Amino acid sequence: MNEPRKIPAAGAVQLRRKSETVLPTRHAGRFRLAVYSDDLETTLCVALIKGELAAERPALVRLHSQCLTGDVFGSARCDCGEQLEMALDLIDQAGNGVLIYMFDEGRGIGLLNKIRAYALQDQGHDTVEANHALGFAADMRDYRIGAQILSDLGVRQVRLLTNNPDKVQALAGCGLTVTERVPLEVSPRQSNRAYLQTKREKFGHLLSLVGDVKKTETAS
Repeated sequence: MNEPRKIPAAGAVQLRRKSETVLPTRHAGRFRLAVYSDDLETTLCVALIKGELAAERPALVRLHSQCLTGDVFGSARCDCGEQLEMALDLIDQAGNGVLIYMFDEGRGIGLLNKIRAYALQDQGHDTVEANHALGFAADMRDYRIGAQILSDLGVRQVRLLTNNPDKVQALAGCGLTVTERVPLEVSPRQSNRAYLQTKREKFGHLLSLVGDVKKTETAS
């Protein structure tokens, strides 16, 4: 089955910094929080900023896609919530960096369709097959918005916290220099091991802790 075509956007939504405050956190120190939106305020992104950023110095950066079930409810179907906490801890320890929180739930298909995809996975589909069954490409995200925010913050060089080579290529394609890919791998659980294997085999994620799994995937 051919993957549904992902229709390219004519151009990334143009975001501007609208407001900023200080955000002390329970686990990962004190950050500046900036909210970005388009002029109609229909698209939002949040940047959590640590320390002083400079064009001549690489910043530790995480582009994190919203996952309500993982980030808020602690779902063990995925690794998203643990990656979020780990990324904030690493940026705090580095003393310099940015976490961009992008509201593109379910790799861009939205919360409702993500839960529909979960239901298909409960029936035996993996996460890619479930998206295709719903008529979506496997990954609908556009990282150009993240690149816009980094540019606005004065970041030109990036140490990118990711296991996903596509993010490295996307930022490089936007004119940023990715000086290093920093792994952000968490220990797999029985409930998400097959999901992580699918990420490795079908998305090319660089995951070293995932063994071979023969059981049907039940996560996204």
